[in-house]
Amino acid sequence: MNKPTIFGLASYFAGLASIGASLTMADVGAAVGIATAVLTCVTNTVYTYRRDRREQKECDARLAQLERQP
Repeated sequence: MNKPTIFGLASYFAGLASIGASLTMADVGAAVGIATAVLTCVTNTVYTYRRDRREQKECDARLAQLERQP
């Protein structure tokens, strides 16, 4: 694989800069809103999964305790 030249890297950075310059505040706001929604969904999914695991362990421990009682 060839090592990228300075001109190749400059063209990529110029392309990214032109995309960034063409965005309006509405576009940026929409992108931030979408990113926030996705992050919230992922965080909620992880939290719910971990809470379910904790509650299952607690339930198993209580059942085991009830089975040991005479």
